[in-house]
Amino acid sequence: MATLADVAALAGYNKSTVSRALARPEMVAPETIARIRAAADQLGYVLNRTASQLARGRTGLAAFVVPTLENAFFAPIIGGAQARAAESDLHLTVTVASLETAAGLAALERLAAQVDGLILAAPRGPEENVAAIAAIKPTVLVDREAEGLPSVVADTATAIGAVVQGLAVRGHRRIAYLGGPPGSWQDPGRAAAAREAAARSGAELTVHGPYPASFAAGVTATAEVLESGATAVVPYATALALGLILTLRGRGVQVPGEVLVSAETTVTEALGVPGIPAIDVAGDALGRAAMDLLGAAMTDPTETSRLRLPVQVTWSRPA
Repeated sequence: MATLADVAALAGYNKSTVSRALARPEMVAPETIARIRAAADQLGYVLNRTASQLARGRTGLAAFVVPTLENAFFAPIIGGAQARAAESDLHLTVTVASLETAAGLAALERLAAQVDGLILAAPRGPEENVAAIAAIKPTVLVDREAEGLPSVVADTATAIGAVVQGLAVRGHRRIAYLGGPPGSWQDPGRAAAAREAAARSGAELTVHGPYPASFAAGVTATAEVLESGATAVVPYATALALGLILTLRGRGVQVPGEVLVSAETTVTEALGVPGIPAIDVAGDALGRAAMDLLGAAMTDPTETSRLRLPVQVTWSRPA
């Protein structure tokens, strides 16, 4: 098996130059890199990236922390972050932990000591717990913002406002918003956007909840929705929408028809009825942006960029 010394001898450089060219190419002249890589390819030499990272004081490992694996919202975000991490020669591990408890905070503090940085999806939990993790290693927040920390947020509040306004234009005078979990960072902004859009459009909006972002909570919310007299419902999460739709139909309510429920495009298209609004977060783009910010934060500790990605609203057409 070829060694670093073999590559150095064939390329005509010392081992330290070869090591820099393969591990830190930005520090070496392009013609030198080309000559060294040609020698490495000829000999079949493969850089031990783990050893290289450790020599630079890094593990080559980052962590994506989510509060649960039950919420499908996180899956495409994780996928986008993993794809970007692979392009950056980083390994991204996924960990389930909550910042709402002392035990969860302690677990994340232990994890932070073992990685180069973290992407943190913490929709709930005290600000001081978020700050405690960020004080240990570079940390990027997903779908939440905090003073002094880089973050990537899907602008779902603006999208929900657009949906409420669109529903009002289409003749819905009573609209219900199903709120998210207690302590959710996103939920107050979404509820405020829904209220403002309803007020501008002359519609009556009722806000219900808080509810967990789950199918079971959608089932539970059904009675309250019916009592409100709403003809359209905008839920915090698609899981809520699915539970609500199934239960309404089980009670003989036409959905859509008597009640229209917003969801993701996959759901609205499956229903095959025009005029159902869908809010689709580009999770892959969110994850990639978060990983890019983490890379920047690992290089520059003063990185505090806040990104707000637009969220698409689509009105369904017949299948």
